[in-house]
Amino acid sequence: MDILRFITAGSVDDGKSTLIGRLLYDSKSILQDQLEILEKHSKNKNDDGVDLALLTDGLRAEREQGITIDVAYRYFSTSKRKFIIADAPGHVQYTRNMITGASNSDLMVILIDARQGVIEQTRRHSIIASLLKLKKVAVAINKMDMVDYSQEVFETIKADYAKIAASLGLKEVSYFPISALKGDNIVSGSSHTDWYQGPSLLEYLENVTLNEEQNTGSRFQVQYVIRPQTEALHDYRGYAGQVLSGKFQKGDKIQVLPAGIISEIVKIEINGIEKEEAFEGQPVVFHVADDVDISRGDIFATEEQLPAVEKDLEVLLCWLDQKALQPGNKYLLQQNSRLIRAVVKEIDYKIDVNTLTQEKAEGNIKLNEVVKVTLRTAQPLVYDSFINNKRTGSAILVDETSNSTVAACIIQ
Repeated sequence: MDILRFITAGSVDDGKSTLIGRLLYDSKSILQDQLEILEKHSKNKNDDGVDLALLTDGLRAEREQGITIDVAYRYFSTSKRKFIIADAPGHVQYTRNMITGASNSDLMVILIDARQGVIEQTRRHSIIASLLKLKKVAVAINKMDMVDYSQEVFETIKADYAKIAASLGLKEVSYFPISALKGDNIVSGSSHTDWYQGPSLLEYLENVTLNEEQNTGSRFQVQYVIRPQTEALHDYRGYAGQVLSGKFQKGDKIQVLPAGIISEIVKIEINGIEKEEAFEGQPVVFHVADDVDISRGDIFATEEQLPAVEKDLEVLLCWLDQKALQPGNKYLLQQNSRLIRAVVKEIDYKIDVNTLTQEKAEGNIKLNEVVKVTLRTAQPLVYDSFINNKRTGSAILVDETSNSTVAACIIQ
């Protein structure tokens, strides 16, 4: 059973919390004791006697007390698919949270209040979807019950959003007339919208195809070198880690990067059992034909699609720190298990997240701003562009003194 990761985006009071609560409630993903607490504290009750928004509002309150990056993840499943919902706040000052959650998502569900239509926050969230190359967007036009389930209102908002989607290059957009509070078109169709012939939101999420081609190239990164040196395992040398993308087979010719050493995979172990191949997402131990110097952070790649190996990187940064970014600042760059020193050589330009236009970066870069920078690393970094491979095309910058994460990186 595959997993669909999606993020919900919406302005304040668009009903995002209620929508997530409705998906959890109607998919029977709430434990009985949680349900009893929910019924006890509910004030804004729906027809079932519960306030579904309470399932996520507690976490949102914690985030708004100043926690820097705390995207809350909710899990549920149906007979067809497992789901991970990234619940990030939609306020303007929490742009960084939205980018963090969206960077790990397969699609974005954008909520629009049927009474208000397309607003500035709708455009901002759509721009983030475009910036992070999310290929699929589901536009849930919520609170249809408050506009008498008007088809005219739905079609007007749909036409308005289609213009935004076209300008941003968002091609796979689906539209749903819903009421998260009443449950219309969330899990099943609604008699109130007999003019709508499409699937419910959950039916769409269950059946939407994932972007299989999104991560190009076979990539594996070493997390740990296993060398027991015991009498029973005298010559054992394995390289443990996770297959970041693609697949590897026994007998594959590989390059070990950044050194560029050529070798061959002679043995694959998963959970201590020898296998013929390993796929994306699997934890694995590889054995190679040659006794070569391989360390934590090194990447195995099959020779037909090799990644870039450079010291100078063009990177989009979402700045996450209260302390401003300045050219010349030094940080640690972490790309999965690889940690190397890096310096910000120059700040090329700033991106206005409201319009996607490029602006001259004058002065220091402040919290939540998105900028294009050139980084120089102390050792060569093995990477793909983010559009080709999210796992090797993303990284974080870490402050050496405080050890706090100061930026999310999208490698260009």
